[in-house]
Amino acid sequence: MQTHITTTPFGRRPMTLGQMASQVAAKSIREGATVEKWKVFHTIRDAREPLGATDRALAILNALLSFHPENELAAEGELIVWPSNEQLTARANGMSPATLRRHLSCLVDCGLIIRRDSPNGKRFARKGRGGQVEQAYGFDLSPIVARAEEFAELAEAVQAEKRAYKAVRERLTLLRRDIVKMIDAGLEEGVPGNWGLMTRTYQDIMAKLPRTAPRQVLETICEDLELLWAEVHEALESFAKSENMSANESHSERHKQNSNPESIFESEQSSRKRDEASGTAEENSNLRSLPKRELPLGIVLDACSDWRDLAKDQEIRNWRDFLAAAEVGRVMLGISPSAWREACEVLGEQHATITLAAIYQRNEQINSPGGYLRSLTDKAREGKFSAWPMIMALLNAKLEADKAAAKASSQAQQEPATRGGGFEVSSSLRESMKKWDS
Repeated sequence: MQTHITTTPFGRRPMTLGQMASQVAAKSIREGATVEKWKVFHTIRDAREPLGATDRALAILNALLSFHPENELAAEGELIVWPSNEQLTARANGMSPATLRRHLSCLVDCGLIIRRDSPNGKRFARKGRGGQVEQAYGFDLSPIVARAEEFAELAEAVQAEKRAYKAVRERLTLLRRDIVKMIDAGLEEGVPGNWGLMTRTYQDIMAKLPRTAPRQVLETICEDLELLWAEVHEALESFAKSENMSANESHSERHKQNSNPESIFESEQSSRKRDEASGTAEENSNLRSLPKRELPLGIVLDACSDWRDLAKDQEIRNWRDFLAAAEVGRVMLGISPSAWREACEVLGEQHATITLAAIYQRNEQINSPGGYLRSLTDKAREGKFSAWPMIMALLNAKLEADKAAAKASSQAQQEPATRGGGFEVSSSLRESMKKWDS
């Protein structure tokens, strides 16, 4: 017959208020309470994070439950199991003794089991003449019965949080897709709007998104994206409504407008024709004399210093950072996605981005950046274009401007220098630079 229920652990293990709270909860089992041990184990597994249990600790709890002979845990039944460490290790897939002890302590700290240690720390049961257990020392499973409803509520809360997280992830994905494609549609169709600012706003919002973010952070980002989505959608919707109204007012008026639309595509095509007509044999010969090696990143950045403003943190450390700024530059220049894809296919992504950076550097002097890029792409397809003259012209102009400024500060009346300091350029290449500058 059991004469005393132990409340303190054996050996050097201290008694804590948490262990005392678990024992108080175990005594609060309502009379006649029974639970299916594997069903409640599944709820504990779902609620392991708020409980503070680890997956290895749950593996040990699974092994402990397997030592209980019945499928149900009843308040009036025997709820103490007393397997040895060797038996637990065997059922926990060969877990090491040190790991076993650590995760058993985790189960005690989580309030899932209670230690009922014997005077010498051994686990065993003393049975009477009829075979019934009179005294048992081991692990008490009564907290599982007492807290079964609590575990079910925690598991439901965890599942609800997972559903909410999945929903906000889907919402984020849809908003990102809508905004990016609507901005591209606005550029492609020539819809009036500050698409460069919208793109920069989108990138600033997405820069706040960490690699792993909690649901609250995702909801905040979705709220910002929804405001931007409303702005982009309003721009497209207003333009579509105005087009429909014009079409309904007069079919002939619509026909006239369609015959001469002021769109990016039209300006690109006209600029392409003008640039093609300006090509000369001398320019083609200059291309044949250009060096065949790749342009160093340092030279490109010296020539296109404004490109750094488009990079993240305004810093370009390698070609990857340089290429990453291309999408921002394309939108800022109003270049359509189709023109950019065509340039990348013909020139390659790196040379297309170098060309784009050069165009961005001279943006104020180019009426139609999109049309100019299409023209250069056509020339590259025929083997009549290279990014070298563009970069060299920009670099030479910068060197000459720096030298002229230095001389002007010391000799105000002296003519500015016409050569680029120590930067030597062949006469034929210099002529090509001047033509590109003009």
